[in-house]
Amino acid sequence: DAATAAVAVTFDPTELVVEVCDDGRATVEVGPGGNGLTGMRERVSLLGGDFHAGRIEHGYRVVARLPLEPRTP
Repeated sequence: DAATAAVAVTFDPTELVVEVCDDGRATVEVGPGGNGLTGMRERVSLLGGDFHAGRIEHGYRVVARLPLEPRTP
């Protein structure tokens, strides 16, 4: 039930960062056809990245940091 959202995509030679902030509230419901935050966290982890999601002062924030350099085995 957010009315506004902001998306920022930044990168440097080592990582890509995607940040989404909105003025809504978090829900724990899983809608049909997906797993929401759980699915995002799993996908970011598979790519060797970091994922954080949680309430902020006036809404909700999701941040994914993805490495741009190949992982070393």
